[in-house]
Amino acid sequence: MAAAALLRGAAPGRGGRAWSWRLRAAPRLRLAHSSCCQGGKPAGSAAWTCFLLGERALVRVRGPDSAPFLLGLLTNELPLPGPAAGEASTSARSGYAHFLNVQGRTLYDVILYGLPEGSHEQPTFLLECDSSVLDALQRHLVLHKIRRRVTVEPCPELRVWAVLPCAPEEAGRAVLLQEKAECTTILTRDPRTARMGWRLLSQDEGSALVPGGCLGDLQDYHRHRYQQGVPEGVHDLPPGVALPLESNLAFMNGISFTKGCYIGQELTARTHHMGVIRKRLFPVQLSGPLPVGSIAPGTSVLTKSGQAAGKYRAGLGDVGLALLRSEKIKGPLHIRTSASGLVALTASVPDWWPTPTK
Repeated sequence: MAAAALLRGAAPGRGGRAWSWRLRAAPRLRLAHSSCCQGGKPAGSAAWTCFLLGERALVRVRGPDSAPFLLGLLTNELPLPGPAAGEASTSARSGYAHFLNVQGRTLYDVILYGLPEGSHEQPTFLLECDSSVLDALQRHLVLHKIRRRVTVEPCPELRVWAVLPCAPEEAGRAVLLQEKAECTTILTRDPRTARMGWRLLSQDEGSALVPGGCLGDLQDYHRHRYQQGVPEGVHDLPPGVALPLESNLAFMNGISFTKGCYIGQELTARTHHMGVIRKRLFPVQLSGPLPVGSIAPGTSVLTKSGQAAGKYRAGLGDVGLALLRSEKIKGPLHIRTSASGLVALTASVPDWWPTPTK
């Protein structure tokens, strides 16, 4: 099956040209390696780590009205940003956005892929979301479709991979990745931050498609993501609870303050123009005896004097995210566990955030 036919859900025989991408790395990244690498090489010789994200799924939206339809639901602008310097103009484009409810709270966080358009092909987008809300997202889209000429359908044939450089010195090397005739591949920079590397959508084994690729442990990916302060999925962004600006949506290139109306815009725009965001999601490091099963989401984070500083949101082991008042993050913080123990918590400001927030 040709690439374009599969990506657009069309019948075989209507495919477009094969594409190629150049893989470049985010600066200053270092990951723990898996012991299992492509070709049986030791992990230390790998240039890239590929993580299969089984917790992410894809929804395909295609049709003549797909762009204006999504524009009225997403926090970000369409069309998506063009390719970076040196990339082919036929490359898929990506962007980050949230779907909001009418109260302006996050429902679903998505990475949006805009596929290259051929002369006889309908505009097509792929929405990457948390797999646990795949059905809910499809219902949300169908509910608002009304008379739009769009088709909403799952895209189970493609798997989502994260591709991250193993070390800064390896990250500077350009690696050419070409689409094979028998497989379907989309490779694009992660639109949230350069610290998150690349996103790869493919039917095939991601590490086999990336020269020098090594299959990584999914927990290493989540640890890296938490250390960089990047929320992803319903555990980090509870539907109907999380606020987009407190979740650093603007820092992750996920919102436009100049676009037209979309659901949930009023509260978000008012908060932005007031210029005051008192709480944010911060990456946190835990130290001390951790309770079995980790810290419960929503556990209060306290200052040394016992004042409330915020709430723990989600994490993995000794790293995670917490929604904290910005003026409280520099002092000593702790969490009181159910066993009456204290777990020290240290918040940090990622180096990729805008300077005024540091």
